[in-house]
Amino acid sequence: MNTRLSPSRRRFVSLGALAPMALSTGMLGGLIRSAFAQNAGSPGDYKALVAVFMFGGNDGNNLLVPLDNAGFTDYSNGRGSLALARNELAAINPVNTGGRPFAFHGSMDALASLFTSGQAAAIANVGPLVKPTARSQWQNDDSFSPPNLFSHSDQQSQWQAGAAETGARTGWGGRVADQIAALNGVQNIATAVAVNGRSFFQQGTSVVPYAVSPSGYFGFESYNPKSTEPVSVAFGEMINARRSHLFELAWNDVIKRGITTQQVFQDALNNAPALVAAFPQTGLGDQLKTVARLIAARTALGVKRQVYFCSIGGFDTHGIDQRVDQAELLGNVSDSLAAFYRATVELNLANNVTAFTMSDFGRDFPANGNGGSDHGWGSHHLVVGGAVQGNRLYGTFPTLRVNGPDDTSGGRWIPTTATEQYAATLAKWFGLSAAEIATAFPTLNRFPVGTLGFV
Repeated sequence: MNTRLSPSRRRFVSLGALAPMALSTGMLGGLIRSAFAQNAGSPGDYKALVAVFMFGGNDGNNLLVPLDNAGFTDYSNGRGSLALARNELAAINPVNTGGRPFAFHGSMDALASLFTSGQAAAIANVGPLVKPTARSQWQNDDSFSPPNLFSHSDQQSQWQAGAAETGARTGWGGRVADQIAALNGVQNIATAVAVNGRSFFQQGTSVVPYAVSPSGYFGFESYNPKSTEPVSVAFGEMINARRSHLFELAWNDVIKRGITTQQVFQDALNNAPALVAAFPQTGLGDQLKTVARLIAARTALGVKRQVYFCSIGGFDTHGIDQRVDQAELLGNVSDSLAAFYRATVELNLANNVTAFTMSDFGRDFPANGNGGSDHGWGSHHLVVGGAVQGNRLYGTFPTLRVNGPDDTSGGRWIPTTATEQYAATLAKWFGLSAAEIATAFPTLNRFPVGTLGFV
C-alpha cells in the first residue's frame, strides 16, 4: 500500500499539526489585530533584551583568557591539551582591570573589535548561587550548593529562572516582561518572542512566549482564505465547519486566532524596512536576523518593550574535538552577534537593544582524558549593545588553579557573580524600578550588590 502523501496533502496535514502551538498562543485570549494596533504609536521609549543561550555548557575557560605573564602561565599549565597559544587568541585590554590584559578565543575577532570600541563587555565567573559562597563553605555545608549542581537540565532551568532553586514555574525573562507588559497594551503577544522553539526563560505569569521559526515563518503561510488553491480551500472548510463538541469548538477558535496572529506578524514584517546588514548563514545567524527584522517592525506590532530568546547547541564538549568544535561555535556566536549589532545601528536602535549570552554552566579547567572538558559551574558571559558600558570586565576573574581559592575541586569555579545579579542588571536597563526588580528577583537580596552597572 502506498502511504506517501502528495505535497498538497503534506502541507494540509502540517497546518493541522500546528494546533498545539496555536493553543499556547490562544490561551492569552483576545488576540486580534486591534490588540496590536492599540499601542502602535511611535515607540520612542523602545527597548529589547535578546538572549542567546549556548546549550550544552560553554567552556568559558577558552572564551576569556588572561594574558598577563602569571595568569597566562597558570592557564597554560592548567588547561593541558586544551590550552590555546597566544597567537590563537584575540587580545583585549579592558580599561578597568588595572592594566591586566585579557583575550577572547581567536575565533571571536568580531566581538573583540566590538569590545575594544566599547559596545561589548565581559562578565566573569557567573552562575547560579544560593548565596555568596566561599570554597570552604561549599565543601563543608550542603546548604551552599544549588540543587543538582553540574546537571544540564537543572542548570539550564536555574539560569533561565534566574535563581538557584528547583521547581520554578516562570523564567526571569518572563517575569521581567510581566512587569512592563502594560507598556505594550493589553495581551500583546509580541512582548516575548522565541525564535528557536518556545523557552522557559520567557514564561511569565501573564506573558507567554510566541514561537516563530528561525527563518521568520509563523506556521500558517500555506493558508490563504481568499485562495482557490486546494490546500487553502480544504483548510478553510475544516476550520469553518460547524462544530458541536466543546473541544472541537476550542480547536477551531485556537487555530483561527493563530492564523490572525500570524497574519499580523507577517504583515508587519512585509512592511518593515529591509536590512542591509549581512548575517552569517547559520542557524544562529538566521535567528538573530529574524529578531532584527521583527525589531524593525516594532511600530506595526505596537510594542515598546520586547524580550527575545535565541539559542545555539553543541557546547557539551566532552570529546576529542573540543578545540575544533568550540572554535566553530564561538566564531558563529561572535559573527552573529556582531552582525546583529550592525543591524541595530542600521535601525538607529543600537542604544535600545541589548544582547547577552547564557549557558548551562562552565566546564572544568583541566582537559579530560578524551581531550575535552567536563561539567563545571561558573563561566564567563558577554553583553553586546550601544548602551553597554563596554571595554570592561565585570565581576571577579577566578584564580586559574585546581584546588585554588575559587575551585570546588577539579577545576570547577565557584561563581562570584550570581545569575540574579547578571539578570537584574539587564532588567534595570530595561526600565524596571527597584520595587519591580525585587518582585522579578525575590532572591536578589541574598547578595550584597544587586546590579553590576555593565549596562
